[in-house]
Amino acid sequence: MVFAAPGWANDVPTSRGPVTGLPLPRYVSLKGHKGNVRRGPGFSNRIDWVFTRVGMPLRVTAEYGHWRRVEDQDGLGGWIFYTLISGVRTVVFTQPMTNWRDAPETDARLDAKSQEGVIARLFEARKDWIRVGAEGSEGWVRKTAVWGVDPDEVFS
Repeated sequence: MVFAAPGWANDVPTSRGPVTGLPLPRYVSLKGHKGNVRRGPGFSNRIDWVFTRVGMPLRVTAEYGHWRRVEDQDGLGGWIFYTLISGVRTVVFTQPMTNWRDAPETDARLDAKSQEGVIARLFEARKDWIRVGAEGSEGWVRKTAVWGVDPDEVFS
C-alpha cells in the first residue's frame, strides 16, 4: 500500500529534489507577507520579484541548499529562501466567478462563490474536483477554476 502526501501527482513523483527528497515539481505557499525572489540561489543575488500575498500558491521546480526555485501562476519567479515558504497547500481562483458546491457534483447545492484572485486552502483533490476552504467557508470546486493543483493530482 502506498500513502501519498499532498503534492504527489498520481501518488508517483516525476522526480525528487536533491535536498528534501520531495517530489519536483510540487506546490507550496508563501508563508508571510513578503517573499523576495532572487535571480539565483543566494542572498548576494539580485531580487527580481517580491511576492506579497500570504498563502499565495507557488510551484517548486528546483532545489539548491536552502533555496527553492519557485514560480507563480504566471510562470514568474526565481529563487526563494526555504523559510519563506510553507508546505500548506493553497490555490488561487482563475475564473471571474466560481461556484462552491457542497459535494463534488455539478448539480450539488451551491454554498458560496469566489472571485478571481481569491486564495483558498486546499484540503482534498479528486479527478475533476477539489475541496477548498477560505474565510470560514468550505466547499467543492472544479479543478479547472484554480491554479495550484495539477489536473491529474489526486489526494485526500
